[in-house]
Amino acid sequence: MKKEKDLNYLSYSEAIADALFLSMKKNKDVFIYGQGVDDPKGHYGTTKNFHKIFGKDRCFDTPICEDSMTGIGVGAALAGMRPVLIHQRMDFLMLSMNQIINMASKIPYFSNGKQKVPMVIRACIGRSWGQGAQHSQSLYSFFAHVPGLKVISPTTPYDVKGALIKSINENELVIFVEHRMLYNLKGYVPKKKYEIDFGFSRKIITGSDITLVGVSYTTIDCVNASKILKKKNINAEVIDLISIQPMETEKIIRSVKKTRNLIIVDNDWI
Repeated sequence: MKKEKDLNYLSYSEAIADALFLSMKKNKDVFIYGQGVDDPKGHYGTTKNFHKIFGKDRCFDTPICEDSMTGIGVGAALAGMRPVLIHQRMDFLMLSMNQIINMASKIPYFSNGKQKVPMVIRACIGRSWGQGAQHSQSLYSFFAHVPGLKVISPTTPYDVKGALIKSINENELVIFVEHRMLYNLKGYVPKKKYEIDFGFSRKIITGSDITLVGVSYTTIDCVNASKILKKKNINAEVIDLISIQPMETEKIIRSVKKTRNLIIVDNDWI
């Protein structure tokens, strides 16, 4: 594929960094904080040197105090800022549940919509080196059941940039889920700012015999499975869910009415 002048060939992590850079450049109220965001690797490269580019007031490390740090973000959001809190592991959002579920998600309801909590929590899922039961959970279904929260988990570099820009511009708390094994995935990404809407899924492959629905990295599993099935004369339709809450169920229903078979490939407990 020929690289066009308005496109960059970026990894998933570079696309996240691009979205953050453009958002922070445009809006001085956007800031990043979390454990290790200002270290030399910059959280898988997604925040590398941001503390040098935007200053330590807008990109800073935090202590291991998840509940307190989430509360700081909720307060900052209520004051008109747009915080992006980064968790290296989604597992430890469990320590912030009161702030997320009893505060951030409900304040707009308490105030009859007069107060907003425009905050993004980036949370990593998926296995990596030496990680066991407390460091590899997905948990996005927990948050998808809470009114007032949005949950999104893009798979491609294109979708992750647009979805993150959209999330930062939202006036609600967004749980933004990233799989570790996607950070090196590469693809063409527009240089300009653009948004991927919530409630959007993407049909990647058209088929007639079975519908495979993937979430985050399992979308790649579905694509790989479709190639194997093709050799067996089974045509699989593959859908990348992308937005978990709200969810575009209509596209899945239309597909299953056609194929009459459905497999949902999740990324959590066996």
